[in-house]
This record gives sequence, structure tokens and C-alpha cells, in this order.
Amino acid sequence: MKKLLQILTLAILIVACKNEPKENSAVIETDTSTSLSNQKEAITTSIYPEAITKVFDAHGGIDQWNKMKSLAFTMEKPNGKEVTKTNLQTRAELIDTPKYTQGFDGETLWIKEKAGSEYNGKPMFYKGLMMYFYAMPFIVGDDGIIYEEAEPLTFEGKTYPSILISYEAGIGESPDDEYIIYYDSETGQMQWLAYTVTFGKDGKSNEFKFIRYNNWQTVNGLVVPKSVDWYTYENNQPIEKRNTVEFTDVMISEKFPDTSIFEKPEDAKVIE
Repeated sequence: MKKLLQILTLAILIVACKNEPKENSAVIETDTSTSLSNQKEAITTSIYPEAITKVFDAHGGIDQWNKMKSLAFTMEKPNGKEVTKTNLQTRAELIDTPKYTQGFDGETLWIKEKAGSEYNGKPMFYKGLMMYFYAMPFIVGDDGIIYEEAEPLTFEGKTYPSILISYEAGIGESPDDEYIIYYDSETGQMQWLAYTVTFGKDGKSNEFKFIRYNNWQTVNGLVVPKSVDWYTYENNQPIEKRNTVEFTDVMISEKFPDTSIFEKPEDAKVIE
């Protein structure tokens, strides 16, 4: 009888262990090819809220995005083609235009003027800007981001649920910036982005600008913009299309870009 009780107790413990909830985490392998050993290490991805996960999944999945090491795209500007190349792991960036080249090697930001042209832009503000807009929605999978539900957007009779994205203190150049992703409730695909601009200012802004994302293409398993439309806005609502920015020669790769392209040339100006 004593032996039977011991067996029953053991069976109950085994069932209890099987039913114990496990930590809800996903493990992926990350290529550490930058080291000489070229080994792989397992990392645990953070757990995202259900809404933003639905959006990520509609665009190919955050795990697929995290495999990528480089991004490049071209935009046609009034002065010619603007080519952006980015190391997605270090966020080193090269922006090449007919009149100037802007580079960031991960520490130093620099400008090289071409053909006697004088650069009058705002390199600190423009660094990473178009890459950030292009890499939506995956770019809001970065560390230090806070997700909240926001008011839905209704435009031309259709209502889009939303996710408010803000940042923990000290994250990025403008931690007071806020973004709102509006997505299709059925497909999860991103449809609008509202964003504030706080660079060079103190505190948050209550004025949201609007970009419409409704033209997509698939590159290396990821659904990314083919073009986006900037809209005029009033009272934090989009009104009508203002202009369209198209993206060509898009490249998203699991290979790291050549680091030498981000290095400051001797005749370039360092931006403090």
C-alpha cells in the first residue's frame, strides 16, 4: 500500500510539471560572423504585445528582420538620386547625393561636399531619418520602446486600429519623439504612420504629421515600402496627399556591408 501511494504521488508530480506554464519567449540564432571564430550564439527575443506582433507578422516577421545585416535603397530627389546604405546592426550609414555625401561610422558623423557645393542641411536631424521611415514597422522593434494602444484613425470611411510608440529616457537622438502605427484590422498590414518631431526641442510635441503606407513590395521575405505618401494634416488628422516618395534598387541582405564605406574621408567635415 505504501509503495502504491508513492507511485501515485510521483505521477501527480509529473503531471503538474508538464502543466507548469513555460516562459513565453522565442529563441533565434544570430550570425556572429564578425568574429574570427564565426560561431553562432542563441539569443532570446523580447516579447512584444499582440498588436505589434500582428503587424510584424503581416510584413514577414520580426525574426526574419533580425537576420538582416544591411539595407540599401534609392530615392529620386530634385537634385538627382539619393542612395542610402545602412548597417542594420551598428546603424552606420552612408547617404550619397550628387552634391554631397553624408556618413556615420557608428561614432563620427561627417559631410563631404562635392563640386564646390555648400551643404546647408541639418545632418544630425537627417541621420537615419529616411532609413527609419523606410524600415517601418520593424524599426519599432528596437530596444527601449514602449507600446500603448491609441485612438483609431478613420479615413475615407475606414477605421484603422493603432499602436502608440514612445521611448524610454535616453534612447536615440530624440527620445521625446512619438509614433503611431495604424494598421488594417483584418490583415495586420501597416497603413499609416503618424509622427512628431522634437529634434532640437525640449519635451514632447502634440503635433502629429502623417505618412500613408499603401504600396508594398517583398524583398528577401520582408514586406517593405515601394513608395509612401506624405499628407497634409489638420488637428492631428490627415487631409490630402501632398507628395510621394518612391524607393528603388532596394537591397536587404543577411550580409554585412563593407565597413570602409562609412569611414570619414580626409577632406570631409566632422559634424559635432
